[in-house]
Amino acid sequence: MTVEVGSKTEGKVTGITNFGAFVDLGEGQSGMVHISEIANGYVKDIHDVLKVGDTVKVLVLNEKDHKIALSIKQATEQPRKPKYQHRERKPQHKPVESFDDMMSGFMKESEERMSVIRKNTEGKRGGRGGRRS
Repeated sequence: MTVEVGSKTEGKVTGITNFGAFVDLGEGQSGMVHISEIANGYVKDIHDVLKVGDTVKVLVLNEKDHKIALSIKQATEQPRKPKYQHRERKPQHKPVESFDDMMSGFMKESEERMSVIRKNTEGKRGGRGGRRS
């Protein structure tokens, strides 16, 4: 029996290395589960998650030149939580400013920022410019 890409099967862990685990699929076939495909979270040491002799459910990711790539985390059906949850924003009703109001606000902020920069640079040794080592 040859394994098909995309199929799920069970296998037995036969060996563990620092980069992955080897799984016997039966009938003389074996594949490797890369460390990134063992669990949904970060796996620092594979021995914390798997041990030789464990029976695991795997998904066949790829088969090339008799090398079979497997995944444990994709074989287990766990709903993924989105990293960022989309929330509907309520429209903010800001009063519409005129161009002159926006320009005066910009000039005020700009002058405040420039005064902070001047205060930090002019008092330093050497007059204008940054510190010298």
